[in-house]
Amino acid sequence: MEQEIAAQVVGLGGSSDFSLWKLFIRADFVVKFVIILLIASSIFSWALIFDKFKLFKTINASTEDFEKKFWKAKSAEGFNNNLPTNSKDPATRIFKTAMNEVIKTKRQSSAVQAARVERILEIATDDEIKKIEKNFTFLATVGSTAPFIGLFGTVWGIMNSFQSIAISRNTSLAIVAPGIAEALFATALGLLAAIPAVVAYNKFNSDSKRYISKIDNFSKRFLSII
Repeated sequence: MEQEIAAQVVGLGGSSDFSLWKLFIRADFVVKFVIILLIASSIFSWALIFDKFKLFKTINASTEDFEKKFWKAKSAEGFNNNLPTNSKDPATRIFKTAMNEVIKTKRQSSAVQAARVERILEIATDDEIKKIEKNFTFLATVGSTAPFIGLFGTVWGIMNSFQSIAISRNTSLAIVAPGIAEALFATALGLLAAIPAVVAYNKFNSDSKRYISKIDNFSKRFLSII
């Protein structure tokens, strides 16, 4: 009897085919939704990873170049006038914002001027860091939730397998194998989405802290000049 049921399962349009596409096609709505969600999360995560990697590489180089030129300049105001107004370098934008405040407060006492410039530096730095760290939360969320979403798909697939056993009253592998394979596929996708996201989040978070430290050091030295 078991052999007959197994033969029927194999003969029903290729349930013996365990390719990734066939696993997806045979899955029910819930497992399909989990698979699509995890694949979409993984694709967006990798897009963010490449974007942030390029961003940190660019701003580290541009900020280093900015600092070298700044300390070689004869005056901060003259250096500011030679900077492009639409620069994409965060340090340059922070400096130009601070210099605008320096020019506005020229006639005020040095203490008032320094206090206002310091406040402007803090606000400008915070704005730039928010731009740099945009979508960091998404990477952290994918890294922490994707394994559990995959696990949900796994549990659901195993439940389907047990239902197949109950309906057919047969414990043959041909009955339970498709559901188990779908379940394991969801687990694998969960890990595939989570691992790169966690690694990337930790790296970019560390890069961001180093960059913030670099900006803070420059801001303190700039304030000492004022």
